Amino acid sequence: MYNKKKERLYISELLDNEPIVLYPSYYVLSSSMMKNEMLHYALIALHSLDLEHYEHPSSYEDIFAMFSGGMFPIYKEMYVVGYFGGKIMYLDTSGWKGMPCTQDVFKMENWLVC
Repeated sequence: MYNKKKERLYISELLDNEPIVLYPSYYVLSSSMMKNEMLHYALIALHSLDLEHYEHPSSYEDIFAMFSGGMFPIYKEMYVVGYFGGKIMYLDTSGWKGMPCTQDVFKMENWLVC
């Protein structure tokens, strides 16, 4: 089985100024995700707390429209969320993790879309 090489994307490399949200300071990503500008935009917004282009969705269609467009919504102002292989996943310092389906997932006020 072939394991894809993973790299660390340091937040300090994305932001000109010091990040407001310091943890995590890096994310482990595949080389294709390292080049994904939409992911970079979401991480910059999350770590700088510059969420002016984000808003609470009116329905789940808004969230899945972002996924379909290759963009990444933000969950609880803590996680960048992606949709891969039919699974909703959040980005953690060690990479993409399956998102547990709790009651909070269904509350629109926990999501931010742009």
